[in-house]
Formats: sequence, structure tokens, C-alpha cells
Amino acid sequence: MTTRRMFLLGSAAVAGGVAIGFHDRWLERVPREINLAPGQTALTPYVIIDAQGITIITPRAEMGQGIHTTLAALVAEELDVSLELVRVAHGAASELYTNSVLHGTRRFEGWTNPLAATQGTGGQTSTRDAFVKMRKAGAAARSVLVQAAARQWGVNAESLTTRDGAVFDMAGQRLDYMELAAAAAAIEPPADPPLKPPAEWKLLGQSQARVDMPGKCTGTAQYAIDVPLDGMLFATVKRNPHRGGRMLGYDATRAEQMPGVERVVPMEDGVIVVATNTWYAFKAADTITFDWEPAAYPPTSDGHRQRVDGEFEREPYFTARDRGDVEAAIANATSLEGTYRVPYLAHATMEPLNATAHLRDGQLDIWAGNQNPTKARLIGATLAGLDKDAVNVHTTYMGGGFGRRFELDDVQAAVLAAVAVPGKPVRVTYSREEDFAQDRFRPMASAKFRAAVADGKPVALDLKVSAPSLFVSSKARQVVGNEHGRLPEEDRSIVMGARSQKYGFDNLRVTAYRPEDMLPVGWWRSVGESQNCFFYESIMDELAHAAGADPLEMRLGLLDHEPSRQVLASVAEMSNWGGAVPEGRSRGLAYALASGQATAQVIEISRGDDGIRLHRAWVAVDVGVALDPRNIEAQVQGAMVFGLSAAIYGEVTIADGIVQQSNFDSYRLLRLSQVPPIEVRVHESGERIKGVGEAGTPAAAPALGNAIFAATGQRVRELPFSKTLDFA
Repeated sequence: MTTRRMFLLGSAAVAGGVAIGFHDRWLERVPREINLAPGQTALTPYVIIDAQGITIITPRAEMGQGIHTTLAALVAEELDVSLELVRVAHGAASELYTNSVLHGTRRFEGWTNPLAATQGTGGQTSTRDAFVKMRKAGAAARSVLVQAAARQWGVNAESLTTRDGAVFDMAGQRLDYMELAAAAAAIEPPADPPLKPPAEWKLLGQSQARVDMPGKCTGTAQYAIDVPLDGMLFATVKRNPHRGGRMLGYDATRAEQMPGVERVVPMEDGVIVVATNTWYAFKAADTITFDWEPAAYPPTSDGHRQRVDGEFEREPYFTARDRGDVEAAIANATSLEGTYRVPYLAHATMEPLNATAHLRDGQLDIWAGNQNPTKARLIGATLAGLDKDAVNVHTTYMGGGFGRRFELDDVQAAVLAAVAVPGKPVRVTYSREEDFAQDRFRPMASAKFRAAVADGKPVALDLKVSAPSLFVSSKARQVVGNEHGRLPEEDRSIVMGARSQKYGFDNLRVTAYRPEDMLPVGWWRSVGESQNCFFYESIMDELAHAAGADPLEMRLGLLDHEPSRQVLASVAEMSNWGGAVPEGRSRGLAYALASGQATAQVIEISRGDDGIRLHRAWVAVDVGVALDPRNIEAQVQGAMVFGLSAAIYGEVTIADGIVQQSNFDSYRLLRLSQVPPIEVRVHESGERIKGVGEAGTPAAAPALGNAIFAATGQRVRELPFSKTLDFA
């Protein structure tokens, strides 16, 4: 049974307010009691009520995906209050806000707790984590408010109703939640409050106005790069561009004599230049000469590719799937084989990495757009020599994350700078060039396949995937500790999207290979599924053509997963697959089961004198339970554009051991005029909720590649497509 406790709410605490919520049973640890300011009472930290109104804590990072709106609606639905009547705040860094899905994730099967007790935002887990516990937070708050009103009126609580942030009796008398909050704080919240059935939902299942939209439209939304603090200094970093190498020496004599430069702070792999404005810091950093240790990886892109492809000649890392007799099936049927390749990819967030830190009087404050506040707090405490309770992390909006802001190297630099100039806040901003150079990239990968068809259908597939390990790479660069614990014996991220598809092959083998000493790699939108679904679905298209089968009908004949069949049938209906296609146009189809979520896409293109042009796209996606249809549509469209942009143009190359891309002129993205209209149909297969932030990415590249084959007869097996074809 949960007892009342007081919790440190950091920036979410409201003077004189009452926090009401629900401590869910999935959390393994309850933070120790911490004294709050007089008049502040916390039952549990999701709902805060004060004289000004209601604040809902949404402890996942808002990076444009609309998560603050959806999570706030979960609480507001059960609290019987409209979103227009509430404020929304991210909340403090606390294990109490652990993402239960990431904490016990099975996404990387074979390894327990890969992200430990993390407050992380990523992997389409936010709504899955919050769907029950945040609704219960609202229901628990409503329960104690109703009980407080019942006591004040001397009536039975069952006779009261709630709406619009108030409690009503049968005679129509009204008590606002603000009037009842103090009395409600003295009442024990129910351990397991009942939830509204979906038939009674007023907010959930309906499209909501985004709570972050007014600020973003008026320019008043605060990102980390906007945080104004008195007496602030500004800084930038220069790190070894030969990734993983140390700084052997440097000469900052000229930089230290330049106007506005306060000091140059050395790090193991570079320096931080602190100045009175960012421009001074940038210009001074450019004058410093360095002696860099070389990298352990090959100095050229060709060398990296040779290492990835050469791994196929070595012993496998592990076998992820092995059923039937693949060798016999291939030997006794019409066979085909080939190799697919994808390059390293950058995250290319629109807002460059930046963070602000302020160390004073034994207290450290950090302002950063980040995807893991509890890790940021640990970094701050370790580098500043403080207890973690002396560190406050203020998580702001961020201009893109896609997994990059899990890394927190910007927070590390900001804390080191703050330690060097105690008493003064310091904002560290990466130049765009440094941001690209210091990325943790989507892995370069290759896939070799052999397959066979007989009697008009596929009968065997042998798929080998070679890619560096995300977990090995991540462990090697931990700033402090190792929140991932021991490394997994088998890093399943290498075969994500290749081992989980629901095709009923009688003979199937999927094998992982792990090249070492590569560029540092990290979490990229949809992780291993982003490349492996391209491999798998392109191969499926090759098999359909080799078998003389319709790509849609062949897939439907092999699938034994009803949600997958449903999204394929749906996208076929939307696009009129098999019907008449406008003259000069061709279509490609792809399906993916990614993070347990079925999605299917069709892309229509034409080929003219100016290159390939994308005309229309259709997507069907199963989300389990649709909480906000308009936001789901936007997320699927955005994820698909993200995937298409990478498929057409995305590539990170290496020369002399250094990444060559440094800005958006050398790392191209799709222009608005190139993006086709994208029609989205949302499926709800049942009560188990699924995420949506990555759903549109994995199938985008193979759908386009299959359309290119339909239009040109050319099977392009290497990304980006623009290396082989022109695009209008």
C-alpha cells in the first residue's frame, strides 16, 4: 500500500500547491522523503493543484512529437478537466519517473534492463509506459477531491459528480478543485482507482490542440538555447575529430588573447572555450592548434565498408533465427542472391547541441533539451563532486532528438565549464560543424542474402546482417558509470527488424555479424529496424518478381499475423493497388513489423528528364489504441519523411579519419517541394497500446526502392538512392 510522501518536484513544484497522483506498482524504488518548502504537499508527483489552477506533470521529453499533450490528456481524462484548464510541465529528474517500458524492455531480447532505471524518452515507449499509470494518477486525484467535497458537504461521495475541474452535488452546488486541494491532501489516495471505460472518454480518442503549439507559434516556447540567466558566459567545444582518440596536446595562446575569451578548459578529447558571447567562443576555438591521437577505425569510408563486408568471412556473432533446412531448400529451387548496403547516418537535429550549467553554493542546475534527465543528473553530480540530490535538471523543449540527445556530451561539457567558473552560469553551444563531427551515427551495415522460390512462392531465405554493436559503442564512451550494466552476449539491435517479421517461411535463417573498431554509433530513429526493414522488404520484392507473384498477394499469403494482414489490405485499398495507375507512374509496396507495430506503405513515383519524382504516398498503421488521431497522423507523416530523406540523400562519409559532412549543404534533407501528399489510415487492433513516433520510418526506404524497380527495372541495393539516380 502506498503511503503519503513528500517528493522533490524541482521546477514542477508550485509554492503552496498540492501534488496528487498515483505511485504505480511498476516502480521498484520510491525516493526518500525530502522536505519541501512550507505549504508544499506531495502525495505523488503527477498532479499539482494551487490557487492558480492545475498543473499536470508529463515527465517525457517534448521534441515535437506531441507527447506532452497526449500524456496530459491521460491525466485530464480521469480528472474530468479540459486541457484548456491545465498547465503542463516536464517535471524534475527522478527515478520516480522511470520509464517502466525502457526499464524492463524486451526490445533487445536476451538482455535484462538495458537502460536501467532511466527517465528516458525514446523507442516509442512514452505512451506505453504512461497509458495506465498516468490515467490512474488522474483517477486517484479525482477520488480524493471528491472525498474532500463529500466531507465538507456531509454527504456520500457516491452522490457527487465532477466536470470542468469542479465537484458538484445533486443540488448543483459546486466546489472547485482549487478550493478542495488542501483538504484532499490529508486523504489517502486509493491504491488502484478504477478507470473510465473507453465509451466514456471525452478527451482520449479525440484530436486535441497541442499544448506546446501556442508557444512555438508565437516564439515564446523556451528551448535550452533560449534560457536567459544573469551574468551568463558562453562556450563551445572542440573535440578530436578522429573519434575515440584523445587530445595529446594543444596550443591556445592566440585564443586566450582574443577579446571576450575568459578561459580555455581542457578535456580528455578536446577543449571548452569560455567567452562573453558565443561568437567570440566560436572564433577563438578556430585558432587553437591541436595534436590529436589518431582513431582506431579505418581512415576512409571504403575501409569501413571493407570491414563490414569482410565480417561475413568470419565466424558469426550469433544466429537469431534458424528453422527448417535452408541449404536443401535453396539447392532444390530457383535461387537468387545479392548484397544490400546502407551508410552511416547523422541525426541532423535542427537545434544544435547545447546545454547550460550553473554551479553555486553546493548546488548545480542544468538546463538542456535531453532524452534522459536522470542520466544528466548523474553526470552533473559526478563531474561536480556533488550528491545527486544537489543537482536539478531542467528539461526544455528541443529542436529534434531522434536518439541523439540520449548521449548528453553537451551536458558533460556544460558541467565541466561550470566547474571551471563557479558562481557563473555557462551555456555551451556546439557549432553546426562540431555537431555533425561529434555525432553518434546510425550504423553502416550490409546484408547478404540467398533465397529461393518454387511454385510461385518463396520457400527459403538465408539473411546475414553485419553492423557494429550499439551497446559496445555506447559503453565505451560513458562519461560516468555504466547505466547499461554488463554488455549483452547478443546485441539484438543488429537484427532488429530482420528477426521479427511475421512471414511464414518454412526455411529461414537470420545471422548477425559484428565488425569492430568503427565510428561511434548510437540510437537513431527506429534503430536497427531502419536498415533491416530496407534489407528485408527489398528482398521480399525481389522474391515476388522472381516467383512471378503480385508483391501484395505474396505477402498476404505468407503472413500469419492478423494486424499485419489488416494494414496491408488497408494500404492496398487506399492506393487502389492492382488498379489503374496514372500514365508514367509506378508504385512500390513495403510492410514492416517494427517495435511490435504493423505498418504498410505504398509510394507512387514517376521518372522524368529531371529525375525521380514522388507523387503520392499511403500509410496504414496499427497503434493498438488511438489516443489522438491527428497527432498520430502527423507523427507517421513526419517519420516517413525522415525515412525518405535518409533513403534518398542520407550519407556520412570519412576521409583521413574525419567525417566529411559538416552542415546541411553537405548532408542534404528533403525539401518541402519534394515531399508527396501522405495519406494515413489508423488501425486499432486491441487494448494494448503501441507507440507511434518511429512507425513511419522503417518501411519508407523499401517502399521507395520497390517503386524505383517498378519504374526503371533497376534494383538499387545501396543507399542513398541519389548515388545511383537523380531526383527531381
